[in-house]
Amino acid sequence: MSKEPWFGSAAEALPDDAEDSVLIGRIWDPSVDGPSPVTVRDGDVIDLSRRFPTVRDICELPEPAKTVAGLDGPRIGGFDELLANTGTTNRDRSRPWLLAPVDLQALKAAGVTFPVSMIERVIEERARGDLTLAADIRGRMLADIGADLHSLVPGSVEAERLKAALVAEGVWSQYLEVGIGPDAEIFTKGQPLSAVGTAVPVGVLAASTWNNPEPEVALIAQSSGRIVGATLGNDVNLRDVEGRSALLLPRAKDNNASCALGPLIRLFDERFALSRVRELEVGLQVHGVDGFQLEATSEMARMARDPESLVRQLIGPHHQYPDGAVLMLGTMFAPTQDRERPGEGFTHKVDDVVWINCPTLGTLVNRVWHAERCEPWRFGVRDLMSNLARRGLL
Repeated sequence: MSKEPWFGSAAEALPDDAEDSVLIGRIWDPSVDGPSPVTVRDGDVIDLSRRFPTVRDICELPEPAKTVAGLDGPRIGGFDELLANTGTTNRDRSRPWLLAPVDLQALKAAGVTFPVSMIERVIEERARGDLTLAADIRGRMLADIGADLHSLVPGSVEAERLKAALVAEGVWSQYLEVGIGPDAEIFTKGQPLSAVGTAVPVGVLAASTWNNPEPEVALIAQSSGRIVGATLGNDVNLRDVEGRSALLLPRAKDNNASCALGPLIRLFDERFALSRVRELEVGLQVHGVDGFQLEATSEMARMARDPESLVRQLIGPHHQYPDGAVLMLGTMFAPTQDRERPGEGFTHKVDDVVWINCPTLGTLVNRVWHAERCEPWRFGVRDLMSNLARRGLL
């Protein structure tokens, strides 16, 4: 992948088979002083707001991909132009730029869905958020429970037997409970409209000394629970905060600019369905200003829980989401590569550039800043409704 400009090119941002994909997203349109849903077709960004004022409205359609594929509208510009105007501190605010591709949907995330990340969460807990203790605990943990739990089905008889054995050995953890028990960990990552998109900073708290990106596939679910598309996500995590106490999960996960999604949603059609999501590989690259380089790959096939089962735990008779939801599916990426001193593993530095890539979904790129420095979230649901009303779209 190119690193100039730091957020990459339009060709890198889009799926490899973009010409055969039905892609939707959002832009900020200065001419109406607000956001508009768009589709990207043949490199052009086409405004859909006159037909559908929100992305939520598109995703609630009986056949979102089929409908969007047959729509036309005003051309806003080339995708390359909007991407270039998104990823700059000198943005021309008289011209449109890209936003996160969702709006009114609830922002949710699943945790501990890969055995590798489950073990790392236990390490965080035992280290009480102290990075310097992690390497020693990791070695002892793997000796205790084994490194390969891939074939274990959460909630199964075998999982219950392992749980009983671990309790007897005194190595049980709340993270093992959600990793191999019947109930998944699903939490609120942020409020509707708070996500950021590609080519802009993501935030970690200035006080955090142990944190990392979490490259993930995110599913787009209707209010009915039907899954209609997917995008990429960065579920930025503060390992030191969550390691001190799992009750601090909201502090570790939900901060300014800490939820990145995009660049676009790929809607399900005859070429792209949930069966393909189950087989995707998500690549990660971290490029540090200090010359540090990190690469990793997450294989969706190694998830302990099926993506569809996670959505069923999110949406159903027990809980409704009238505007649908985005569900980040978790990551197997838990970096242990030492960045500076031996045994201290990885943590972000300001201005790290994080590339999350999947040929089928494109590339999500963000620069890491302190959350306190990132652009504040100021445009909420009330602002959106007022803007749409002024435009005659409600």
